[in-house]
Amino acid sequence: MNGTAIENFVCVIFNVSFMNCTWHVGRTATEDTQYFLYWRPSEKEDVTECQNYIKDNCGRHIGCKFQNVTIKNKNAYFLVNGTSSEKSIQSYEKRIQLYQIEKLTPPLNVTVNCTEASRRCSIWWQPPRTSHVKNRKCFKYEIVIENKADAEKNTKTASKTKAIIEENSYLYESFSSGETYSVKIRARDVDICLVSRNWGEWSTPVEFGTQQLTSTSSYMLFLIPGLAAGLVLFLCMTVRIYLKKTSATVPQPRDPFRETSPVDFQKEYMNLLKKQGTEEIIDIEEMMECK
Repeated sequence: MNGTAIENFVCVIFNVSFMNCTWHVGRTATEDTQYFLYWRPSEKEDVTECQNYIKDNCGRHIGCKFQNVTIKNKNAYFLVNGTSSEKSIQSYEKRIQLYQIEKLTPPLNVTVNCTEASRRCSIWWQPPRTSHVKNRKCFKYEIVIENKADAEKNTKTASKTKAIIEENSYLYESFSSGETYSVKIRARDVDICLVSRNWGEWSTPVEFGTQQLTSTSSYMLFLIPGLAAGLVLFLCMTVRIYLKKTSATVPQPRDPFRETSPVDFQKEYMNLLKKQGTEEIIDIEEMMECK
């Protein structure tokens, strides 16, 4: 019967491989109506029923959650039929190019490096994660840089810079070290690849400017005293080692009363006695010869 089929059928792929499909109950569907979703990711794959339904307060199926979805160049087929004890339920069919319903993840690793002298900031990032795109040139980016001080004051003339670019970097040339800024980026197809033409998720805002400089100064306040203390300790150890080596090489004064003489007096005395004894024997022999 007319009005019993589902309405507003929408599917979205997010976080690379997750997909949610939702719908509204038909206008004339009864409370006991129950819907069932079947889908075929591509013509080479089998039709399978949803394994994880989303339900409303009446227990009716109003959506389905999928995992491990791969996109590639797939034209998926969806079928939603229903049952009711009171009336026949119309079926709903739809074909969808999966890459067209992907919500791209935010660009990765947003990095900011500012130079105060040139009043410029270089901003870099990596492409969003996808399951089927390997070419970095398939994306274009929208970058928004906002002066946070102006935003907090809610001034109508808040300085905000917007740009659409096809590179993975951007040069911001209105930087002032006394201000705080934030930057966020999102991506979409560059119109030459099988990528969604809808803008993806915004990256988490990255702040730079005053806060960055303050944090660096605070870091230096702890670093410099630490280096100075380490240098003083090193000098003290060096002087101590030097003095220890110098004192070890200075000769000590000799004590003539305690230090043993290099001459062996006992040995010399014995030699002297032997020498005298020999002379006495010679004298006696000469006396006997005279007699």
